[in-house]
Amino acid sequence: MADLTDIADETLMLQFQGGDRRALAALVRRHKLLVYNFILRHVRSPATAEDLTQDVFVRIVQNASGFKHESRFLTWMLSIARNLSIDHLRKMSHRRHFSLDQPVSSDDQGAPLGERIADLHPNASAERRVVSQDIGERVVRAVDELPDEQREVFVLRQVAKVPFKEIAEMTGVPENTVKSRMRYALERLQEALSEYEEYARALR
Repeated sequence: MADLTDIADETLMLQFQGGDRRALAALVRRHKLLVYNFILRHVRSPATAEDLTQDVFVRIVQNASGFKHESRFLTWMLSIARNLSIDHLRKMSHRRHFSLDQPVSSDDQGAPLGERIADLHPNASAERRVVSQDIGERVVRAVDELPDEQREVFVLRQVAKVPFKEIAEMTGVPENTVKSRMRYALERLQEALSEYEEYARALR
């Protein structure tokens, strides 16, 4: 069986369009955590995020023939995730409370972000690990407290690495507006995390 790990998303999608279901499985494995985290930032409910993540890949199967290869698969996929999230929120009379202690994923890597950051430093002292975890939890809290439009741009740019131009196309606003939202998000995060700046330098 051929190894699909290093094959580009767009090539895998082309293979799936040609009937290779293994290519779809590879895309799901590669992107399910990213999609889940992106949706979770919108809906604030881990259970709902899991359901909508499954819906994203169902939509990909249903609309596979509509994927145009002049586009990036990642942007197309996250556009589907964004639309499903918005549709869900429109149907909700209110947003459910999101616990900062909830895992950021549903698989075995689903530890809170602070714990995952601490795990990156297995040889660190107990004090450094505590500080690292505290910073991670503060980052999660600060991101979740961003206004919706700023949080969306921040996650797309910093987590999914989507270019500003493509974020503008996804959100339907000018690229300069996207960049402004990103700048405001970074300013808010910098202010929220300023007390940890010295600790963050020490942990680099």
